[in-house]
Amino acid sequence: MSGMLLDGERTSGQDVRTQNVTAAMAIANIVKSSLGPVGLDKMLVDEIGDVTITNDGATILAQLDIQHPAAKVLVELAQLQDQEVGDGTTSVVIVAAELLKRANELVKNNIHPTVVMSGYRLACKEAVKYIKSNLVVTAEGLSRENLVNAAKTSMSSKIIGAESDFFSNLAVTAALKVKIDKDGKSKCPVSNVHILKSHGQSSLDSCLVDGFALNCTRAAQGMPTTVRNAKVALLDFNLQKHKMQMGVQIVVTETKQVEEIRQREMDITKEKIQRILDSGARVILTSKGIDDLCLKYFVEAGAIAVRRVKPEDLKRIAKATGGRIVTTLADMEGNECFDAECLGDAEEVSEERVGDGELIYFRGCRGGRACTVVLRGANEFMLDEMDRALHDSLCVIKRIIESNSLVAGGGAVETALATHLEGVATSMSSREQLAVAQYAEALLVIPRVLSVNAAKDATELVSQLKAHHYAHQNSSASGNESAEEYDKKKFMGLDLVNGIVRNNLEAGVVEPAISKIKSLRFATEAAVSVLRIDDMIKLNVHEQQDPRGHRG
Repeated sequence: MSGMLLDGERTSGQDVRTQNVTAAMAIANIVKSSLGPVGLDKMLVDEIGDVTITNDGATILAQLDIQHPAAKVLVELAQLQDQEVGDGTTSVVIVAAELLKRANELVKNNIHPTVVMSGYRLACKEAVKYIKSNLVVTAEGLSRENLVNAAKTSMSSKIIGAESDFFSNLAVTAALKVKIDKDGKSKCPVSNVHILKSHGQSSLDSCLVDGFALNCTRAAQGMPTTVRNAKVALLDFNLQKHKMQMGVQIVVTETKQVEEIRQREMDITKEKIQRILDSGARVILTSKGIDDLCLKYFVEAGAIAVRRVKPEDLKRIAKATGGRIVTTLADMEGNECFDAECLGDAEEVSEERVGDGELIYFRGCRGGRACTVVLRGANEFMLDEMDRALHDSLCVIKRIIESNSLVAGGGAVETALATHLEGVATSMSSREQLAVAQYAEALLVIPRVLSVNAAKDATELVSQLKAHHYAHQNSSASGNESAEEYDKKKFMGLDLVNGIVRNNLEAGVVEPAISKIKSLRFATEAAVSVLRIDDMIKLNVHEQQDPRGHRG
């Protein structure tokens, strides 16, 4: 641009806003059709031909190579929702894009972006307050039924939705196994649930192992396949024949001394392994290698040795068995010893054939806070998608256990908030009321998209839903209606299989309240941060010239 002597391109004002909104809507349109229990899947093929088939919003957006800076905000938004909550990634992107679209319309009608932003923030605060005061149901005593229902709701839109009864129970059992109660609060570390994928059989043959399953095999065939009451040594160094260090020179006068040196090297290795075995260890895992000489000693001792174990698996086994990872045998004085306190305990360690390969199972671990889900399925795509679906469900269960609160799903919360915010907007006398009213309208995009994806009449269903919520918020219980029945109206949501409106709380379509609250906050923040942009300067890229090419 010559006026500013700017080596680049400048877009400002309404142009840049329209560009940003168009990019955001393009992103939302990609994931829109995958929302809900009857959403469709996307097939993504990367540059080397790897195929991913999924309908998880965060996975779809992470795979896309997006260049537009405003669209990248939405991709990061989906990843943030995935980290914080684990589910609801698609809906958060759709809501954010809809908020941006409506904000752009307001700005076109000569309403200043600052007014729109403050209106959005006010609406978000009001919405969160209304969810906490009116729509949250405390999951009393956290009955298993609540957790199973939440897991089913999360799975309903995934590949395992058809078998949600089986998988929801499996996910809840896994989550409750690793649950820790501390100072009256419950924690549920999902990382303690290890998910292994194995080809073959049907998805219903997936199973939950009480303990830990390791995708490795014994290092030698002569080792036993089962060890009971096993002591487990966890090593993070190489077990191989001792070699003299580089630069060490030995002057030998007789040939038999060479043989003695070789023998001593072997004895040093034997002593090292004997120290480990003398501590009581009968199962030895190392993240590095074990050579043939060392294997011979383990086979003779009747121990199981496993090499090349992934470091993260080693950490999980240490947590499960109550052991410690040993990085060196040297003690503070420089002598070599192996402390028996570092050993973990397991009632049984066995190698079993699963599908095409073998897995090593650790059962009855002392720590007890670990379990493994072995997923079975027809092919790699299906197993990957089952893994993602199960991870989302585990995250949902974790959130409910930790926050102890639920909300009804199926568009119930969004419609209730839209109805409430319309009332709030009407009572406001400032210019922000237009932004609040548009925020309320934008939230209805969720029930609308859900209906469209289910091939139902969106206009009719959303109208019925609004009527129920309006009746609840703007009138009291009528003569022939009990207070309880009147109160249930706020849980009215969509039944997308039959195309009707129903009480979703009774139907068991529930979600963690924190998921809704965080997705509203994240979507509002993303919309506001994109809306704040009124100038975009793109600098021209120059290839750097070789400085030697210039005349001095």
